[in-house]
Amino acid sequence: MINVLTIEREYGSGAAQIAQKVADRLGWKLWDQLLTNEISRRLECDPQHVEQQGERKDPLYYRLFKAFLRGSFEGSLNTPGMKIADAEGIRRVAEQLVRAAANEGNAVIVGRGSAYYLRDRPDSFHVFVYAPFEERVRRLQQAGKSEEEAIQLADNVDRDRAAFIKQYFGIEWPARQFFHLMINSTMGEEPAVQMILNGLTAVKENQTISQT
Repeated sequence: MINVLTIEREYGSGAAQIAQKVADRLGWKLWDQLLTNEISRRLECDPQHVEQQGERKDPLYYRLFKAFLRGSFEGSLNTPGMKIADAEGIRRVAEQLVRAAANEGNAVIVGRGSAYYLRDRPDSFHVFVYAPFEERVRRLQQAGKSEEEAIQLADNVDRDRAAFIKQYFGIEWPARQFFHLMINSTMGEEPAVQMILNGLTAVKENQTISQT
């Protein structure tokens, strides 16, 4: 029975808001900013200090870590000084948390490699949310970014996410074959939410039929 939903996304696509609404409708736990906070706690960095670092060229492990932590608050992009040794340590903590959330069940998990860590679990349903580049830039500007910042972030964040997935899974992001459903968020939040819920229902019904 499906009791885990993962949502991977293009940056600025509005997936965080969609994930929140889906979690609310299902009554499931949302692992988005909550997951970011727990990763940060374990690695001894404070996500509240997001403005202390600039978006600049960083060592690979640092850029991958930032790409991994970017969560529900799309203006909260940066990570302060942290006590970590390498990217593998970051990946290990994240995987532990994602798998623990899935084992707990009734979970909506946003990003952080969750679709790839959980790709072989029959109780998981995987969604990818995307939007045209111009729409993502517009959303980021609405969140308070300048046009220049929004353009850079819409391009660079997904580039870092792709690097993370390539580094640790050997997969060309987003790898469509790992998703049950891919949604263009320009259809609107409510239609996107309903499409996800319909997809979950259809898979659950199919599983029930298969078991009888």
